[in-house]
This record gives sequence, C-alpha cells and structure tokens, in this order.
Amino acid sequence: MVDIATRVYNHKWKIDPIVRSLIDTDFYKLLMCQSVFRNKPDTQVTFSLINRSTHIPLADLIDEGELREQLDHIRSLSLGRGESTWLRGNTFYGKRQMFRPDFMEWFENLRLPPYHLERKGDQYELTFEGSWPEVMLWEVPALAVLMELRSRAVLNRMDRFELQILYARAMTRVWEKIETLREIPGLTIADFGTRRRHSYLWQDWCVQAMREGLGSAFTGTSNCKIAMGREVEAIGTNAHELPMVYAALAEDDAALAQAPYDVLQDWHDEHEGNLRIILPDTYGTKGFLDNAPDWLAGWTGIRVDSGDPATAAQTAIDWWRDRGEDPTEKRVIFSDGLDVGKIKELHAQFAGKAKISFGWGTLLTNDFRGLVPDDALAPFSLVCKAVSANGQPTVKLSDNPNKAMGPADEVARYKRVFGVGDQKAQQVIV
Repeated sequence: MVDIATRVYNHKWKIDPIVRSLIDTDFYKLLMCQSVFRNKPDTQVTFSLINRSTHIPLADLIDEGELREQLDHIRSLSLGRGESTWLRGNTFYGKRQMFRPDFMEWFENLRLPPYHLERKGDQYELTFEGSWPEVMLWEVPALAVLMELRSRAVLNRMDRFELQILYARAMTRVWEKIETLREIPGLTIADFGTRRRHSYLWQDWCVQAMREGLGSAFTGTSNCKIAMGREVEAIGTNAHELPMVYAALAEDDAALAQAPYDVLQDWHDEHEGNLRIILPDTYGTKGFLDNAPDWLAGWTGIRVDSGDPATAAQTAIDWWRDRGEDPTEKRVIFSDGLDVGKIKELHAQFAGKAKISFGWGTLLTNDFRGLVPDDALAPFSLVCKAVSANGQPTVKLSDNPNKAMGPADEVARYKRVFGVGDQKAQQVIV
C-alpha cells in the first residue's frame, strides 16, 4: 500500500502525473463515447469548466503553467496495450466484448484534442471544442486535474509530519464511515468519486478500504484504471450529457420534447440488463416519466441525481406501479451528494420497496472537511459540461434549479416544452 503522505511530501509531477491514463476516467464516459461514436460522430460540441463554488479562487490557487503542464501531459496519452486488452476482452455487466472492434480501433489511435485556457479574474476559463466523441473524453480528466492541483496547492504548505497526521485523520474518517455502513443489512454501494477526488492515490486507497471493509456490499468503482488495477468491477451507465446534446440538436419544439427518449432508444438498441438505467432528471423527473413511452417502464431501474432523493425515488416507484411493473424488482440508484447519514436514511426508507443501490462520490474520495486551517481542503462543486452542440446552446433544468444551466431564454423555452413548473431549490453540496 502506498505511503500517501510521503509520496505527497516528495511530489515530482513527472513521477505522479494527476491523470495517468486515458482510462483514468469513469466507465460511463466510455460507454457513452461508444454510443456517440455510433450515433452522432460528426456532432461538433463545446465543453466548458463551470465552478459553481465561486468563493474558491482557482486561478489564485493554481499556477497556470502547472495547469498547462498537466493538460499537455493528458494530450500526450494514448491507450496502452494492456488497457486495450482489458477493454476488448473483459466482461462488463455480464457481457463480453462490450466495446465493439471499430470503436476500439478508433480509441486506440486517439489523442485528446486541443484545449483553450485563459485566466478571467480569479477563475480559469477552460474550454474544449471539436467532435463530440473526442471532446467528451476531456470532462473527467480536466476535473480531476483542477481538483488535485487545488489539493496540492494546500498540501505544498505543509511539512512532513503535518501530512502524516492529515492523512491518518482522513483515513480514520473513511474507515469510521465504512464501519457505519457495515451496519446496513443488504447494502449495495459503489465508488463514484473520480471527477472530484482529492487525488488519484487517495481514490485508489478509498477503493481498497471499501473492498476490505465492506466485502461483497462494495460492488465496484466508476474509475476504469482503478477497476483494472485492483480487479474490481467497473460501474456506470450514462449521464446528462446525452440528452443535453440530443436536445440542442432538435430542430423544433416537437423534436425537443422527443429528444430525451431518442437518447434512450439508441441506448436500448445497444445495451440490456443492468445497463438499462434511466436518468430522468435532466428536464424534470416527473414530466419525463409522465410522458415516457411504455417500453421504458420495462427497463431495469432509475438513477436519482438531483432534487429531493426520497421524492424522486417515490415518484419512480409510483410510476412503475402505474405502468404495471413490480417496483420491488426494479433498481433505484442514489448518487447525489451522498454521505453516510443520507445513505442510512434512504436505505431505511426504501429497502423492500425497490432494489436500492448507492453511488458514493465526492464525500468518499474527497472528504477532508475540517482537517486543515480555514477548511482549505473542503470539497467544492466543479463541473465540466457540454455548453453547445453544432452551434446551439445546451440546457439542463434538473430537479434542483441550483444545478440548472443554459441561456435564460432557452431555459424558459425548455421549461415550457417539458412542462416544468415551480421547483424547490436545494443546496448543491458537491
């Protein structure tokens, strides 16, 4: 096991680059990339960094030259032979050859496209432009770089023994959380913490701790490199990016209303079983389910990622029952801002009503709250989203208006088309 404190104290970035591989990314990005490669390969998109926590002055904390070095290093990466073999030959979600030969040949020859970086006040403007299958693979590594450089900026001010104590306390915190989770009967939980992790080494340590501490209750990690290295399951399905881009490509209001279902029709044609998980909240969960075609009710489950999680889960359970499905045979995956208390609460509330799973993210892999002065290592909300497709702006409404994005006139249009009324704002934890 790596001595993380000593490694941090002796940091030389060429030994410990923040992103070590093109598969140091979330599994759902590769699944979505293959779908985009198949269905929308020529779509031109722009992705942009969005710091929702504007009180964190990233440009003051992170040296621009160091940021460029890390981003340039990512552009130098290509898929390794062992990584290609793992993707081509491994079994994912019970399916061999999940990734088709034509996609793998393209991926094996990929280098990520250029980036645009500019300082704007105390923040960075970081954007990526080009074909959708290429640009989308910048999202996770770009976030990982910004998050870890911010961590390093704080850690660089600390001496050796301070670092030893810091990591000892953080490890104790994670282990105490794991001990609490052990008390939950029938728990099913995975690591979803790549995008806003404290560091790669820390996420890898957390995965090892979860595997040892929770045994079979720990179902895997979203991080492909860690899944490969630690021989655990790679976990993930799809994200808001797909309906956001499909919607932006819609030519009129009728096509816009249909766009989220077109996404899932394409997904339905490609995947089955536990990969058929609906993410319904991009333009409002209730409206999405009310207008959903009957065949979607036959899908395996739903992921809850914004708004009040209990309300969204109950809405899904009621929807399945109204469509003649047995909710106890369906899976509800909670994945928004989770920590141990909320996991216990939701499990107690919904166990027996459906199959309950949890994707535990930032507060697993980046919970250093209160461990350094001024809470300088507290996690914050940083995202990298598709902001346009073929020159048209993208929109996300969410079940939590604090997560909404897009031009005001387009947000109003989307609310009208999707029948979204008043929404209850909730704090965005991470």
